[in-house]
Amino acid sequence: MASKQISIGIGIPMIVVGAILGFFLAPMEPNLKDTIEFVGSLIGILGVLIFIAGLITRKTTEIIN
Repeated sequence: MASKQISIGIGIPMIVVGAILGFFLAPMEPNLKDTIEFVGSLIGILGVLIFIAGLITRKTTEIIN
């Protein structure tokens, strides 16, 4: 269950922040446009990776001593 919470709680917001940086904030700063687009796309790609990793992780059994 925790992996789905990480996927939804971290992965999706990172994708959204990356899209906001890349599409909306980058055109506002013409001098830093390339840098802002790079950072936004990097955040978005990492968000997608975290989202996918959270979906495919399997639940482990607890070890009781």
